[in-house]
Amino acid sequence: MTANIKRGRNVQINLSGSWDLSTDHAASSYGQPVLVNRATGEAFGPGDILKPYPSWGFMVGAEAVRRLAKTAKLDAEGRNLVAKFADLLKERRENHEDNRPGQ
Repeated sequence: MTANIKRGRNVQINLSGSWDLSTDHAASSYGQPVLVNRATGEAFGPGDILKPYPSWGFMVGAEAVRRLAKTAKLDAEGRNLVAKFADLLKERRENHEDNRPGQ
Protein backbone atom coordinates (compact mmCIF):
# COMPACT_ATOMS: atom_id res chain seq x y z
CA MET A 1 0.00 0.00 0.00
CA THR A 2 1.32 3.40 -0.93
CA ALA A 3 0.73 6.37 1.30
CA ASN A 4 1.42 10.00 0.65
CA ILE A 5 2.43 11.69 3.86
CA LYS A 6 2.13 15.46 3.81
CA ARG A 7 4.00 17.69 6.23
CA GLY A 8 3.03 21.22 5.37
CA ARG A 9 4.19 21.68 1.80
CA ASN A 10 6.44 18.60 1.92
CA VAL A 11 5.40 15.24 0.49
CA GLN A 12 6.76 11.75 1.08
CA ILE A 13 5.67 8.96 -1.26
CA ASN A 14 6.37 5.30 -0.56
CA LEU A 15 7.58 3.66 -3.78
CA SER A 16 8.38 0.29 -2.22
CA GLY A 17 9.22 -1.29 1.11
CA SER A 18 12.74 0.13 0.82
CA TRP A 19 12.38 3.43 -1.04
CA ASP A 20 10.55 6.75 -0.67
CA LEU A 21 10.43 9.78 -2.91
CA SER A 22 10.39 12.83 -0.70
CA THR A 23 10.58 16.59 -0.47
CA ASP A 24 10.74 16.19 3.32
CA HIS A 25 14.46 15.38 3.61
CA ALA A 26 17.48 17.53 4.38
CA ALA A 27 18.87 16.78 0.90
CA SER A 28 15.74 18.19 -0.74
CA SER A 29 15.73 21.89 -1.43
CA TYR A 30 13.16 24.20 -2.96
CA GLY A 31 10.65 21.39 -3.32
CA GLN A 32 12.91 19.19 -5.43
CA PRO A 33 12.29 15.52 -4.55
CA VAL A 34 15.00 13.06 -3.58
CA LEU A 35 14.96 9.26 -3.55
CA VAL A 36 15.44 8.07 0.03
CA ASN A 37 16.58 4.65 1.19
CA ARG A 38 14.25 3.93 4.11
CA ALA A 39 16.76 1.71 5.92
CA THR A 40 19.71 4.12 5.83
CA GLY A 41 18.10 7.53 5.29
CA GLU A 42 20.56 8.14 2.44
CA ALA A 43 19.18 10.42 -0.28
CA PHE A 44 19.86 10.28 -4.01
CA GLY A 45 19.23 12.76 -6.79
CA PRO A 46 18.11 11.87 -10.31
CA GLY A 47 21.68 11.72 -11.65
CA ASP A 48 23.21 9.83 -8.73
CA ILE A 49 24.30 6.24 -9.32
CA LEU A 50 22.77 3.64 -7.03
CA LYS A 51 21.86 -0.02 -6.83
CA PRO A 52 18.24 -0.10 -5.57
CA TYR A 53 18.16 -3.90 -5.25
CA PRO A 54 20.89 -6.49 -5.81
CA SER A 55 19.13 -7.97 -8.85
CA TRP A 56 18.70 -4.58 -10.56
CA GLY A 57 22.33 -3.58 -10.91
CA PHE A 58 23.55 0.02 -10.90
CA MET A 59 21.53 2.82 -12.49
CA VAL A 60 20.89 6.54 -12.15
CA GLY A 61 18.30 7.68 -9.62
CA ALA A 62 15.84 8.80 -12.31
CA GLU A 63 15.76 5.31 -13.82
CA ALA A 64 15.38 3.71 -10.38
CA VAL A 65 12.36 5.92 -9.65
CA ARG A 66 10.80 5.11 -13.02
CA ARG A 67 11.17 1.39 -12.33
CA LEU A 68 9.93 1.62 -8.74
CA ALA A 69 6.93 3.70 -9.83
CA LYS A 70 5.77 0.97 -12.24
CA THR A 71 4.69 -1.25 -9.34
CA ALA A 72 3.77 1.44 -6.79
CA LYS A 73 0.17 2.45 -6.31
CA LEU A 74 0.44 6.18 -6.93
CA ASP A 75 -2.23 8.83 -6.94
CA ALA A 76 -2.01 11.93 -9.16
CA GLU A 77 0.25 13.72 -6.69
CA GLY A 78 2.59 10.73 -6.55
CA ARG A 79 2.76 10.46 -10.34
CA ASN A 80 3.52 14.18 -10.56
CA LEU A 81 6.36 13.88 -8.05
CA VAL A 82 7.81 10.92 -9.96
CA ALA A 83 7.63 12.89 -13.22
CA LYS A 84 9.25 15.90 -11.57
CA PHE A 85 12.13 13.78 -10.25
CA ALA A 86 12.69 12.02 -13.58
CA ASP A 87 12.54 15.30 -15.51
CA LEU A 88 15.23 16.88 -13.30
CA LEU A 89 17.89 14.72 -14.92
CA LYS A 90 16.64 15.58 -18.40
CA GLU A 91 16.66 19.31 -17.58
CA ARG A 92 20.19 19.11 -16.17
CA ARG A 93 21.46 17.32 -19.29
CA GLU A 94 19.81 19.87 -21.58
CA ASN A 95 21.25 22.78 -19.58
CA HIS A 96 24.70 21.17 -19.61
CA GLU A 97 24.55 20.72 -23.39
CA ASP A 98 23.43 24.33 -23.85
CA ASN A 99 26.44 25.55 -21.83
CA ARG A 100 29.12 23.58 -23.68
CA PRO A 101 31.82 25.67 -25.38
CA GLY A 102 31.07 26.33 -29.01
CA GLN A 103 27.30 26.08 -28.54
